[in-house]
Amino acid sequence: MSNKNVVVIGAGFAGLSAATHLANKGYQVTLLEKNNTPGGRARKFETEGFVFDMGPSWYWMPDVFDTYFSFFGKKTSDYYDLQRLDPSYTVIFGDNDFVDIPANLEEFRALLETLEPGVGPKLDEFLKQAAYKYKVGIQDLVYRPSRSLLEFASPKLLLDMLRMDIFQSMSKHVRKFFKEDKIIRLMEFPVLFLGETANNIPALYSLMNYADIALGTWYPKGGMHKIIEGMVSLAKEKGVKFQFDAEVSKINIQDGKATSVITKDGKEYKADVVVAGADYNHIDRHVLEDKYSNYDDKYWDKRVMAPGSLLFYLGVNKKLKNLRHHNLFFDEPLGPHADAIYTNPRWPERPLFYASVPSITDPTVAPEGSENLFLLVPLAPDLNDTAEMREKYYNLIMDRLERLTGQEIRSHVVYKRSYAHNDFKSDYHAFKGNAYGLANTLLQTAILKPSLKNKKVKNLYYTGQLTVPGPGVPPSLISGHVVAKEVIKENNL
Repeated sequence: MSNKNVVVIGAGFAGLSAATHLANKGYQVTLLEKNNTPGGRARKFETEGFVFDMGPSWYWMPDVFDTYFSFFGKKTSDYYDLQRLDPSYTVIFGDNDFVDIPANLEEFRALLETLEPGVGPKLDEFLKQAAYKYKVGIQDLVYRPSRSLLEFASPKLLLDMLRMDIFQSMSKHVRKFFKEDKIIRLMEFPVLFLGETANNIPALYSLMNYADIALGTWYPKGGMHKIIEGMVSLAKEKGVKFQFDAEVSKINIQDGKATSVITKDGKEYKADVVVAGADYNHIDRHVLEDKYSNYDDKYWDKRVMAPGSLLFYLGVNKKLKNLRHHNLFFDEPLGPHADAIYTNPRWPERPLFYASVPSITDPTVAPEGSENLFLLVPLAPDLNDTAEMREKYYNLIMDRLERLTGQEIRSHVVYKRSYAHNDFKSDYHAFKGNAYGLANTLLQTAILKPSLKNKKVKNLYYTGQLTVPGPGVPPSLISGHVVAKEVIKENNL
């Protein structure tokens, strides 16, 4: 058992992962969480018989979760039960134009053949390349701390990198294989999880198509928060101590080392190492003194952020028709306004949106005879978030949802809560109100991301969606592991 004290800030996926990995190696770990429950963006809330996951709703890359728990001799099934969704999701292209995406690969291949006859062999080659990228990317590259080019200097890895299409856009890559617009939109959809459009994401990330098509879409029974409950249980088993309602206001630094962390209520936590899993910009620019920041405001303002989100949590007192667990509304063309979702600080005229109805799969998340409806509208970060704009977009989205699914919904909404930029800022100190972190553009990949190590404070580290490897739940799990390995390597344990 080590006598070294680690303070981890933030009980989201990355913070929980880092804390548990470090505790497993003998550190004395205290995890400080600003909110009164763990999970970060993956918190839940319950009201009037409805159980709402507040953020992530897609369970992709099941192998990453399996790997995480296996580090501690555990299995995901020790903490929650998984169900593979079939269809994985449905895409609504317009009136009476719904496409269910089957879980079975051969059925998926047959579906694409109906859309673009003769496309089967092209799909096979596309997925073969995607599988290779997934193997190299998710099983190797993302576990590198990306602090030096030397990490990528082996001849084999350089050859692998050439095969990974890092200098070609996802948009061009997809169009090498497919001509039909619906197929192109299906293949480009997964990179939206990475915070950018296909025009601006390297074709390396066709690995996401392998995750989607080959590995499938899953659901942890009880909701996504079951993952958090499992991680918290495991962390406590390893000795992690949790402090909730413990917002960090200051990190004390002496002689280039963090010595303690102060919370808003004045409590002090001694530290030999500090790992910041809270918003990187907030820690770097608002908790630390300027002289200890890794990056200045000019640097942060130039970062390309993943989109913000306008969310609606709705309790509906009837069963809904013509909807699946996951529903993508692509009834509006992306067109020239697509990139504006991510960059231009204005509300889009014709937004895409996503609807999740987990109660279709899991009756425990809504009262009997009711539905749990979650709506998400991707938006540019840093918008002027007002109650009037939220209501305008609620009605705009509901107009389309009701028309396309052929049913009245609004009059049956018995619970309604919205959540957008101002809430992300208030609850998570999210930079520009971002929901997903930093976009995975080529110039924000690997060593070009904000560093996981503070350059001026030798025992201060960062983890989460604004550093390596990037946004999303599986990358955040990996981020916590990566930073823990660096802490262990550099702090004599």
